[in-house]
Amino acid sequence: MTPPDTALLDLASRHGVATEFDDWTGRRVPVAAETLIAVLSALGVPASTAAECDEALRKVDRARWARSLPPTIVSTAGGETAFWVHVTHGDPAHLWIRLEDGTVRSGLRQLENLTPPFNLDGRLVGEATFAVPADLPPGYHRLHLSSGDTEASAALIVTPAWLGLPARMGHGRTWGLATQLYSVRSERSWGVGDLTDLTDLAVWSASRHGAGYVLVNPLHAAAPTRPMEPSPYLPTSRRFVNPLYLRVEAITEYGDLPKRRRLRRLRADLRARTRDLDAIDRDAAWEAKRKALKMVFRVPRSAGRELSYAAFRDRRGAALDDFAIWCALAETYGADWHDWPAELQHPESPAVAAFAEKNRAAVDFHRWMQWQLDEQLTATQAAAVQAGMALGVMHDLAVGVHPNGADAWAMQDVLALGVTAGAPPDEFNQLGQNWSQPPWRPDQLDEQEYRPFRELIAHVLRHAGGVRIDHIIGLFRLWWIPQGAPPDAGTYVRYNHEAMIGIVALEAQRANAVVVGEDLGVVEPWVRDYLRGRGILGTSILWFEQDEYHGGPLAAEHWREYCLSSVTTHDLPPTAGYLAGSHVRLRDSLGLLTRSADEEMADDRRAQEAWLAELRRVGLLDDATDTVASDNSGAVGQENSDSEAVIAALYRYLGRTPSRLLALALPDALGDPRTQNQPGTTDEYPNWRVPLSDSTGRPVLLEDVFADARAAALCEVLREITGT
Repeated sequence: MTPPDTALLDLASRHGVATEFDDWTGRRVPVAAETLIAVLSALGVPASTAAECDEALRKVDRARWARSLPPTIVSTAGGETAFWVHVTHGDPAHLWIRLEDGTVRSGLRQLENLTPPFNLDGRLVGEATFAVPADLPPGYHRLHLSSGDTEASAALIVTPAWLGLPARMGHGRTWGLATQLYSVRSERSWGVGDLTDLTDLAVWSASRHGAGYVLVNPLHAAAPTRPMEPSPYLPTSRRFVNPLYLRVEAITEYGDLPKRRRLRRLRADLRARTRDLDAIDRDAAWEAKRKALKMVFRVPRSAGRELSYAAFRDRRGAALDDFAIWCALAETYGADWHDWPAELQHPESPAVAAFAEKNRAAVDFHRWMQWQLDEQLTATQAAAVQAGMALGVMHDLAVGVHPNGADAWAMQDVLALGVTAGAPPDEFNQLGQNWSQPPWRPDQLDEQEYRPFRELIAHVLRHAGGVRIDHIIGLFRLWWIPQGAPPDAGTYVRYNHEAMIGIVALEAQRANAVVVGEDLGVVEPWVRDYLRGRGILGTSILWFEQDEYHGGPLAAEHWREYCLSSVTTHDLPPTAGYLAGSHVRLRDSLGLLTRSADEEMADDRRAQEAWLAELRRVGLLDDATDTVASDNSGAVGQENSDSEAVIAALYRYLGRTPSRLLALALPDALGDPRTQNQPGTTDEYPNWRVPLSDSTGRPVLLEDVFADARAAALCEVLREITGT
């Protein structure tokens, strides 16, 4: 590791790049010069030599003084926010604000600023400071400046001071099912759980058991090519949805299809080919469903339906066109746009326009599928609310996108190239994680007035009563890993969290939705306080809730109120598997441990015993009740009679906490022991391909869930403890 010099350290700090950080053990770690140089390069800043660092520092100063206004000003409703203005020294500055509704506000208050003028190529530039009025309404406004011959404007984003929970929830709390939709298959779905299955699951849990929401995995789009990426957290686009989740028969034009028998045969053949597979076969499902969707796509639409389709295209605009064109290109040239002919590697290329014109039907097919997804998502949310859910569907927003995918191609100017996002080593992922996703460039988000981020959040909330934001800490700082380096050779890059969190709160307020931030892992202590202060809920997983002062489990009364709490998460085995120690054995078999399996198993056993003792202390578990396998030697598919009682007691414990939202993992309702995802792996384990199963590991269908006494009993536990 090469230690950085002073100029490199200064340059990194000026661009929000951490030069040192505290690891998960609390140890202060300096960042190598090689890492800083690579990360700065991804930000468009050459820094490999002392001369480049000096020149880059000069450019930073010149660029700031050359601007009349910041590109984006972010304020919080109810408070004044200061911002700078640059004009020719001695010239007056006239400022006014045009609100979203067209109202004009002037008379901004000037604050004291004693900064001396800057010599910019012989012109003295003076700096003044003004305050955004505290009484502006939340919204996307515009600030205007006039000074001499200078006319300039900047985005002014006023964000809500507090989001909290929707008024329709009152002062109570509610519970919901957490599910990986692709794994929840029914008799009528096409090998993969779909939006009709999600609708039915929501209606069942709400009408029969009082659930207030259903939390679903990210439904983001995957590349429409083989092999289809299995991870919902590595999508080709977060701005669009995977058509694999469409229910073909729910499309309006299906009723006018002249060859429905052929379509039904496609589904029957798919079921015959996949019936005995103990895995989700996305490729087989997409091959059959794509053929069926093509048949429905060709059915003539009524005049009213054509108007509806046109309105959808207008609403989604150029982003929809870019996505549909990318999909058609991927079907022709492959899913990695870096391997396409050079003239097709940027969406604004004339060659791309020529391709789209030549392949109009193929492009329109992908636009049409997004329209159908929009309609089915609308119907799902409406059905969930009509069934009695306070929130309805809570969607999940992944951290980023595939580096070779549609969003990376369409947004090359706002994503950082040459680095990937990930996570540093922590207690549960001791080698760190590389998610292979290009991160947002904070400087370009600012330059583009956060429009790409604003549109993303608005899209994910369009059909939702809530959103879970995976790794919400990444909106404060994100771990960047230089290309080719191991995960532990990265560093943090800071974002304008006032802007990022503020925009999330503004869009959620407009959608009347709740926001849950997944704030697990290595987190700066003040961040959770900040999120709580803005009315963003955190996430608590029972196994991770430890008393940092006294050791052992954190007593229920000390858990957070503004929080979504659950026993487990998709990155751990379901509770039956966790009690059996399968997470330790799995990580050991995959070489993901940094110490012996015996040590890990002993620590895991001690942690479980501590929780069993806590359950007994509060009277939720009999003294005679133990875990699945007292020596943690249990295997998948093995379960003793105590497991069900322990799982129920763990969920009852959530009822002792003040948390406003509680989540029941659907696999726990069935006693399913199998892990959905093992972080730090790709194909070493069948991540995101494990079907929903019962306590023996046998795959089950959604109809089986509705009739399952164990699932009903655990849902009733959640109804009882939330009072719904």
